[in-house]
Order: sequence, then C-alpha cells, then structure tokens
Amino acid sequence: MLFIIKGHRNISFPLLPKQLLAKLECPKSFNKPFPLLTSDSINEIESVRKGRESEGLNKHTDPCDEDRCFSIIFNDRKKNLDLMAASPEEADQWVNSLEKVIGNMRNLDHQQKSEHCMRKADKNGDNMMSLKEVKHFLRQINVEVSDAYAEDIFKKCDESNSGTLEGPEIKLFYSLLTKREEIDVIYGKYAKTDKQMSAADLLEFLQKEQRQVVTIEEALRLISKYEVDPNKQMTKDGFLMYLHREEGFILNPAHKPLYQDMNQPLNHYYISSSHNTYLMEDQLKGPSSTEAYIKALLKSCRCVELDCWDGVNGEPVIYHGYTLTSKVLFKDVIQAIKNYAFKTSDYPVILSLENHCTLEQQKLMAHYLISILGDALLTKPLGKTVPTSLPSPEELKGKILVKGKRLNKLDAAFNHNVITEDETVSEEDEAADVTKENGQKPKSVKSKIKLAKELSDIVIYCKSVHFNSFEHSRDNQSCYEMASFKESKAFHLAEASGTAFMHHNMDKLSRIYPAGSRTDSSNYNPVPMWNVGCQIVALNFQTPCKEMYLNQGRFLPNGFCGYILKPEFQRDPSSQDICYYLKDRCQFELPVISAQQLPKLNKNKEKSIVDPLVKVEIHGVPADNGKKETHHINNNGFNPMWNQHFKFEISVPDLAILQFVVEDYDAASQNDFIGQYCLPLTSVQNGYRHVPLLTKRGDPISSARLFVHLMLLDAQ
Repeated sequence: MLFIIKGHRNISFPLLPKQLLAKLECPKSFNKPFPLLTSDSINEIESVRKGRESEGLNKHTDPCDEDRCFSIIFNDRKKNLDLMAASPEEADQWVNSLEKVIGNMRNLDHQQKSEHCMRKADKNGDNMMSLKEVKHFLRQINVEVSDAYAEDIFKKCDESNSGTLEGPEIKLFYSLLTKREEIDVIYGKYAKTDKQMSAADLLEFLQKEQRQVVTIEEALRLISKYEVDPNKQMTKDGFLMYLHREEGFILNPAHKPLYQDMNQPLNHYYISSSHNTYLMEDQLKGPSSTEAYIKALLKSCRCVELDCWDGVNGEPVIYHGYTLTSKVLFKDVIQAIKNYAFKTSDYPVILSLENHCTLEQQKLMAHYLISILGDALLTKPLGKTVPTSLPSPEELKGKILVKGKRLNKLDAAFNHNVITEDETVSEEDEAADVTKENGQKPKSVKSKIKLAKELSDIVIYCKSVHFNSFEHSRDNQSCYEMASFKESKAFHLAEASGTAFMHHNMDKLSRIYPAGSRTDSSNYNPVPMWNVGCQIVALNFQTPCKEMYLNQGRFLPNGFCGYILKPEFQRDPSSQDICYYLKDRCQFELPVISAQQLPKLNKNKEKSIVDPLVKVEIHGVPADNGKKETHHINNNGFNPMWNQHFKFEISVPDLAILQFVVEDYDAASQNDFIGQYCLPLTSVQNGYRHVPLLTKRGDPISSARLFVHLMLLDAQ
C-alpha cells in the first residue's frame, strides 16, 4: 500500500512504450504499473528522492519512517509528491523502478520517441493508422499540413491500398516524415565511395567542415561506434546518429567533464551563486523552503545565502526580514545543505550569512553549523602560517565555508590572540542597503550588532568587510576579507573604474547582489560583473529568465562543478586595460539551418501549431554584444528550416557567451518562449552541430534541437 502524504492529487498512470513496461518491476500492492503518473508527467519528473527529504515528509511523518518515505520532484514550480510505502523494501522497489522508467524514457532516441507518439495516435489500438489518425498524429508532433498533403503522403505509404497504414507502411511513413534534406546534401557531398562515406571521406568531412585536427584513426573510431557494418563505411543513418550524439553537439565534449586547473586561488574562479536562496517565489510574501536550497545545490550553486533572524522557542529562522515571506528553521536548512552540498559537485560551498540574531540564537546557529556539518565545516585555516592568498577549490574539496562578520583578523588563529568576549561589529552591507532602498528601516535595525565569538570563530576565508575604495582595499584588506556590492554600486564601479575593479578581484573575492527594489525576484545582467572579474555574482535562482539562462551557460562546462577558471588576463596583474586582451579577436559565422521536434506550447488545443523563429545573441564586453533573428516559419514545429546566415565580430572571445532562444511568433502580442541554450563561446565546436534546447528552468526538452553551422575564424 502507498500513502500520499502531500503534493499532487489529480495524476493518473503513464502510457509508456512497451519496451519500458517490460522492464518495470511493480510493487506487489498494485495490480498495474504506477497508477499515479501519466506519460507527460514522467517527462516532468526532475528526480526521485529516497527518505524524508522534503518539508512535507519532515512535518507529517516520524523519523522512524525514514526508510519507507520517498518524494517525486517535478520540474518547474509543480509541488512535490510525497509518498510513504508499507515497508522499506516496497519503497526501494518504487524508487528503483521509477528511476529505471525515467532513465529509459530519457534515453529513447528520436525514432523511438516518434514511434511512441505514433502508438499514441493509434486511438483504437489496432496497430493500424487511418487517414484521420495520421492527421491527428501530424498535429500532435507540431506540424500543420493541408488535407491534400496529408492525403498525398498517406497514399504514397498505403502500398496495399487498404485505406490504412500497417507494419512496413508505417515505417515508410515515418521515413518520409523525418527525411532531412539538409543532411542529405551534406552527406551527399562527402559520400564519394559507392555513395557512402569511407574513412577517408569522413576524415575529409571532419577536417574541412568540422575544422577538427584529427587523423584517420578518429574517422575509423566514429565508423566503428555508429555502424555495425563490417565494411567500415559510414552510412547516412550512421552519419545522422553521429550528429545526434555528443560528438555532434555544439558543446565541445572535451569541455563537458572537469578540464580546468582547479589548483589556483579561490578568487581566480567565477563561482555559481544564489541570492536569498531560501525563497521559492517573490521577495515580499512568497514561501521560504529548504527545497529552494536543494534545487540550487543540485544545479551546482556553490554560494547560498541565509538571512538569519530570531525565531520563537529560541530557534533561529531564515526568511526575508520585515516582509510576509514564510519562515524556515535554520537547523533544517543546515541539514538540507549537509545532505545536498556535494551531490552534483565536490567543490566547496560558501554559506553567506546575513546575521540579525541576538547572541543566544547566534550561539545556537554556531552549534548547529558545527554539530550538523561536522568535518565538512571549515573551522580553521589549512596552513600553519597567515595566508597571503586564498586556498584553491581543490584544496577545499568537500568543505563548507562560512562567509560573515569576524571579530578579529585571521592572524589570531596563529598567534593565540584569542577573543574571550562577544563584541560589536557593523552589520552586513546588504542588510543596511536593502532596508534603506525600501525606505523602511525600522528602529530595531541598527548599524551595529553584537557578534557571538562562537560564530565569529568559524568565519575563516570569507570575512565580510565594508568597501571604501579600491585604494583602501589594496592597502588595508587581507586576501580573506571580502566586500559585497549592491548591483547599482557594482555597475557604476565597473563602468567608471573597470580596470581597477578587475585588479581588485585578482587577489580578493567580491560578491554582487540584486537591488532591494527587485521585489519580484527579477535579476540583473551578470555579464558586466563577470567582465570585471567578480566571482560571486548572486542571482535569484528561483526566477526563470534570460539572466539565469546566461548563468547556466556560464557554468555549463568544466563538469558543471560550479567553478569556472577566469581568463588569464583577469588573473595576471600585468594586464592593464582592454587592449591587453584584444589579441584573440575573431570572426564568428553562424548559419541557422533548421530545428527538429519543437514542443507544442498549448497541448490542450490540438490545432495549436507553433510559428518558430530563432534569436541568436552574443553577450560579452559592450563591443561584442549583438543580436540576430531569423524570420518565422508558419505552422511547423516539427522540422522548420531557415538557412539564414549570421556574422558577429568578437573582440574578447574569452568573455563571450552564445545564446539561442527559440520563440513562437505572434503578430498581435509578445512572442511565446519555446526553448533556449547558452554556452561560453570558447566551448563551442566548429562545424555542423545540433543545439539541444532547454526549458526556462534549464531542463532538457526531449528531442528538441536546432541544427546550425558554426565557424570561429581568426580576425583578418
């Protein structure tokens, strides 16, 4: 028996491909597989979590039920589905089976997914498709055709003249439907050996079109990988399979795993960072939740924020002070961080504390940090002498650092100059700025607060200090002392003193946070902050927006570990101004060729077909920023073709981010979002590449992709 503890109520069971159902082991308490999920909701599942890992399960179940509980986590803002099985064994069977189904669904190739859609279009389940079912199927896969065209393609495939398609006729229908003329042209150009690609032909393609420096061995490897034919030639099907796999994607496969030097000082890296991490929605009345921390950490966020206030019964809480946002217990947040800090990345997590608590609750905060995080919490410097530079991400692997106020210099940890009493410190800059910006600084908010020694002592490499000027910081600030800047101040400094800001960030950390006026949890553009070397550029992770697309793209390479090594000129003190890094100027040419299997935006309206267009943008230094746009294609989301050629002049490729956004054109109102993808220009592969499209929240859209041709050329 399975009990729904909290979450969805109106969900029913999936129509799954037969090959998946055959692999499914269902708990004995049900007489049919998973009566809780539809095939659509299977695609909407982000993950399955074993144990009491959600707020609902923590609140409504006992700790002794830990092994019987699990949660289904959905993409976007849908509520979790919290469940409890009759026994630990049944819970394990549910979790393992669900993970198997989800994994298999995600691993279906294009043909399997289309065949699954075709089975769904077979309304009466007789394994035959009538003309009416063919028309329904075409609308279902997002393509609108005239009745005459539908009848024509139907007649071509109905070789038996039976009035229905079955067996090989359905396969022929699928083949005609998915025929890609652009691939035929490319393949035909290089298939010079009995109308197929020999290893030599494929090598020519790789060198000329993909601009790869490879040998015949690489061509043979690809043929062996994508062909079963022993004659060692690449067929058109094998060629298409190659273009649909990692080698044919836009992201350089060498940049997908961890590939950068992780032994440089912490301040030499961009660090994926979240602002007011506890919030699920807006900044004024939305819910606070441990789930927000879990989602951020699973997206490789390495710096999370905790706004700490006195709570009832002596328990510190986290919420957005002086607002109607809900509250979450500090200890529950720390437990969630412990559980999820290193699920996606082993590299250090920074806890940015905004402390508003009284001394007693500060001491309890320190107790929870130490007792819950255990050895993962960094409580003392790594070396035996006062540091002159920050340790590296590699040295801090698996560690959690506290950023906050400290009563003394770090020297005290080495010369035994121990503080025995709690003392007064100035409050965090963000706390003062936000209340001031909102024009609601209460009497209870003071510029000075008492800081507990216990909390002060666990602030090691991220001591918060007030920023006065770059000159003052250079002369007075230690490497482990860091300032926070509200966005308006940071943007002003970047524009007025960009070189000085960049040099400041060569040996110190800087944190940027959104203006307090962004009560809707909107975001500022992070790119100008990265351009001057700021590391902790904190964004509202809960808000799907263009700025978050850029953030995800920035941190996509290097194993998605949350750390990206800054360009050399942002680490080298000899670099003086923009001229220093114009040496790698290039020209970027980008024909947008086609798209495949774009999603329907209105699934409830069968005849609602998208009219797609593609926007291509470069985000970098001001001189490089540019935007191009294709024309729209009427009524075709299945295989639209544009063949439009764009060109960009790039002066600083190391700072450029390439962004694709696909929209549904609307002449009367704002275009609707279909999908997006971002990545650093330096991680782009040349040649014919597929671009996998993502949702607003960065989740993959099954089978949806663009097909483009990319050429990064040295400037003439």
